[in-house]
Amino acid sequence: MESLPLYLSTPHKLSAIINRLYTLLHFVALTSIIYYRLSFFLSTPTPPLSLTHLLVFASELLLSFLWLLHQAFTWRPVSRTVFPERLQQDKELPALDVFICTADPKKEPPFDVMNTVLSAMALDYPPEKLHVYLSDDGGRFEIKTRCPKVFFSSGDDDHGVTQSVEYEEEREKIKRKYELFKERVHREEEKAVIKETSSSKAKNRPSIVEVVHDSSDDVVGSDQVQMPPLVYVSREKKPPHPHHFKAGALNVLLRVSSILSNSSYILILDCDMYCNDSTSARQAMCFHLDPKISPSLAFVQFPQKFHNISNTDIYDSQLRITFMTRWPGIDGIQGPMLSGTGYYMKREALYGKFLQKDLFGLKQAFGPSNELIMSLQHNKQHNIIDRGTSSSILQEEAQFLASCTYEKETLWGKQASNLRPTSASNLIGFLYNSMLEDYFTGFILHCKGWNSVFCNPSRPAFLGTATTKLNDTLVQGARWNCGLLEVTFSKFCPLVYGLSRMSVLQTMCYAYYSLQPLYSLPLWCFATLPQLCLLNGIPLYPKASSPWFMILTSVFIFSQLKNLEEVLLTGGSVLAWWNEQRMWMIKSVTAYTYGTSDAILMCLGMRQPNFLPTNKVSDNDEVTLYQLGKFNFQTSTNLLAPIVTLVVLNIIAFAGGFARMIISGSWNELLGQVFLSFYILWVNYPIIEGVMLRKDKGRVPPSVGLLSLVLSIIFLSLGSMVLRFQAGIQGIYTCNTNSYREIQNIWH
Repeated sequence: MESLPLYLSTPHKLSAIINRLYTLLHFVALTSIIYYRLSFFLSTPTPPLSLTHLLVFASELLLSFLWLLHQAFTWRPVSRTVFPERLQQDKELPALDVFICTADPKKEPPFDVMNTVLSAMALDYPPEKLHVYLSDDGGRFEIKTRCPKVFFSSGDDDHGVTQSVEYEEEREKIKRKYELFKERVHREEEKAVIKETSSSKAKNRPSIVEVVHDSSDDVVGSDQVQMPPLVYVSREKKPPHPHHFKAGALNVLLRVSSILSNSSYILILDCDMYCNDSTSARQAMCFHLDPKISPSLAFVQFPQKFHNISNTDIYDSQLRITFMTRWPGIDGIQGPMLSGTGYYMKREALYGKFLQKDLFGLKQAFGPSNELIMSLQHNKQHNIIDRGTSSSILQEEAQFLASCTYEKETLWGKQASNLRPTSASNLIGFLYNSMLEDYFTGFILHCKGWNSVFCNPSRPAFLGTATTKLNDTLVQGARWNCGLLEVTFSKFCPLVYGLSRMSVLQTMCYAYYSLQPLYSLPLWCFATLPQLCLLNGIPLYPKASSPWFMILTSVFIFSQLKNLEEVLLTGGSVLAWWNEQRMWMIKSVTAYTYGTSDAILMCLGMRQPNFLPTNKVSDNDEVTLYQLGKFNFQTSTNLLAPIVTLVVLNIIAFAGGFARMIISGSWNELLGQVFLSFYILWVNYPIIEGVMLRKDKGRVPPSVGLLSLVLSIIFLSLGSMVLRFQAGIQGIYTCNTNSYREIQNIWH
């Protein structure tokens, strides 16, 4: 008798039909615009103002190409439902390691880190098969919430689940212990700060591996809940040796866990991403243990969701379009991309299962540790971590594996071409060469034939802390986009490396993200050149009475309506859609721009990689502004000046262009450019408000406003001079051409 399926996959056929029809119509309209531009260049008897027209045309081509790549996400959307109650008995479930990474105690409060650790240790999974690893780099009452900080808060949804005297007594007992634990963590945090300020060895420390067992003095009763072990890992760091940021920390955890527990599956969590649903491990196993897809399944990705998102979400911190639109779409192809946190990875996918006896080759790739090589060859769970004491020899070996010199002359973080694993992967851990190790590693896994699955249950499996400041959002975005372009500029460029190794649609999805930072180029163009030409009375778009103008308008309107439809279908609002439009513009001219420049400088060897952890600490004033839906413009001038400059420039262009259009009656020629400036100002009204109207602490500093005004005037003045110079050259060219034609006529 065939067993019941562990999950159900449902294709969204109606959405797929609508998406494909829209893609077809939009593609025809874009082709028409390209035809109009080409015919304009070819049919004009004398060269137009070539530079501005060519730049606008190039920007339109780039936007069209990025749009085309993005359509792969909408081609085959699916959703999945899991049935964890159909899983096998607990004793037959595979072992699970949990990796939690933290890097900076100032930006990632230790107390919040420990709440994540405790929530992971309380997963609804057999405790003897669960092992929690914390990388320090820098259920009895059917309770769903396992994070104590959230559980003891007043707004938790578990209150009232079991209203019994026993439950309330047990809850108060745990709460008292939790408060004592909280005080101890804060005391140790203060000691660490004092020690750090008085020591110069913050970046020069030895490796530490410590196994922490339950040392409770309580009498263990028959109903005492067994706790899984916690392994604290602090890898060795010395300035001359590269540590490869998060990828390096994860690879250290991979090696250490291989000799201590060697579980078949690994849950990766950021330190702020606590387990909100204790059954997430069982949900993931519904895919990993399914005999039809398990052999080729590398990881199960859960969406990133956040507990501190405001109703307005002015910074688009929830990344709605990624986890609500793109990931369900790519899940219907080969599976979602690796997303940094909240995923259950098969250990075998990260370095294969090696059965060969070539110890020299294995040590050349994985390093000199005999214990590590044995774990690779046997590929079975170790029972080293038990409720007794751990072997001191293995603990020393683990510290050796966490040393900064262990990876020297090995293939960790690379692909192994000289080894032949029995599985499809020949990766050696999480890949380096990009600050975005998740995107790069997931890309190579998919190129090697592995698949992935997107699981989005109704109750969020994990909840993290979203950025609530503009500065943190833009710094984080610059780092992400720099990492994406690092892959683009390497031999692993998705359009080249991926096209022969993945399906066309999967390649398009990866290529879209790898080229996403290039949005900065057309956005800068459309925010400056049409405005410059508007002030000088030079039309760049078809006349308003022309049919081509209607096509151009329809492309803009229907693309906005399609985006609005996606937001509304995923539970968003019109305000959320509007905020996403604004943040896309802001990120394009700041985060995408700085990410692109950083990637280019690193490619040329003029800049070293610099990983800045996202700040998870916010003061009350910052949180208040965020909850009220007001931008906090307390950010660096380098990030703020480009945004404000473009807004000021468009204010000048709109005022001057509108006046010109009214006085000279040239509305038919300049209407498109006037509307473009108006649209940019309308979307970015909070910036205008921050410059001119607000007086609170979060306003745009007057110095930035003045600097932006000066830069706008300089650009418009120099740009006008260039346009007049081009016009003069064009006049000379036209005159010479006409004279040449007259001479030819006389001669004949």
